[in-house]
Amino acid sequence: MAATDDHLLTRVLRAGAPPFEDGAAPVNVPVVRTSTVRFESDAARVELHHRREAGESVGTYGRHGMATHHALEAAIGELEDASEVLLAPSGLSAITLVFIALLSPGDHVLVQDSVYGPVRERAEPLLTRLGVSFSYFSASEGVPAAHVRPNTRLIYAESPSSFFYEVVDLPALAAFARERGILLAADNTWGAGLLYRPLALGADISVQATTKYLGGHSDLMQGAVSTANAALAQKLRDTHDALGLSVGADDAYLALRGIRTLAVRLAQHGRNAFEVAQYLQTERHAVTRVFHPALPDDPGHALWRRDFAGANGLVSFALRHADHDKARAFIDALRLFGIGASWGGYESLALIAPPSRVREHSYWQDSAPVVRLHVGLEDPADLIDDLKQAFRRVVQ
Repeated sequence: MAATDDHLLTRVLRAGAPPFEDGAAPVNVPVVRTSTVRFESDAARVELHHRREAGESVGTYGRHGMATHHALEAAIGELEDASEVLLAPSGLSAITLVFIALLSPGDHVLVQDSVYGPVRERAEPLLTRLGVSFSYFSASEGVPAAHVRPNTRLIYAESPSSFFYEVVDLPALAAFARERGILLAADNTWGAGLLYRPLALGADISVQATTKYLGGHSDLMQGAVSTANAALAQKLRDTHDALGLSVGADDAYLALRGIRTLAVRLAQHGRNAFEVAQYLQTERHAVTRVFHPALPDDPGHALWRRDFAGANGLVSFALRHADHDKARAFIDALRLFGIGASWGGYESLALIAPPSRVREHSYWQDSAPVVRLHVGLEDPADLIDDLKQAFRRVVQ
């Protein structure tokens, strides 16, 4: 087992490792599938239920998770520096869990305007129907003092943001929220806990779509909510239980296995994406803007250098002298980039940013079509060659 003074990578690799029994143990925790849990005695059943109600990770019913789930929770807890981790069936369900657990009728939530699109499209209508009001702020404002209301209970941020990777000054936002007694939650899917640690920077809650980099192979749907605040943990647990949220043991195992190789995968994604981003900046006849916080001329570069431990595989760019049809032809001309809406797997993907979502972002108000790339683990020279041939065929 890892010691508490070991480095983060070591702790993450060791977290949730199964204990020795009769002098031996598997490297990885087995997949434990069950609905019903049998107890040695009724006294044991009562004791285990009491321990679970006190917040301990013990198996009392399949929906609450068994050894595979607890190992994954321990590993995510190390990544996020969290004492409580709750698993959800998807990233969106994890986000919605936070809103439902922490907001009541009459409350107001302040959301970064470049947040993951389904927050507006799905979570906002649901919460509005339940009596919660939403408004939006731009991360470029710094702290959103002008948007806070007397009933503001939660600020929800995402850094870097979707599609354009706008970097938020999270420590400043956390200090602002704390002074006003407002909770701060942050979407940490981009940083995956390894590149970015919102709780350490002052956020109360960190949310991830573990579907993406933690899983790493595009073969599971999952989310996670992490906190180091005991009072918030209890609210989240109660709501999580009431909603009946659960994750299958096989998916928990896949996410745990993905975490073990997260560091090497993310490092390669970051190197490949930076090469692609640098190349895209040379295509001045076809590209008007490249979005990637690791680029020195990116507006958020200084904050990224201060708060992040690296970059991932996401790069976006705006096409020059192109309309939506030409952008679609460019995507279709790519050979190595699949067309897909998610990211975080080993493969490279391309997607045209939906105009409706682009319009929601104050960060970018140009009408040029935007293409998002997820740069995978292929050889970056091949990916660049693929982009070059698509530019030659379509944009020139």
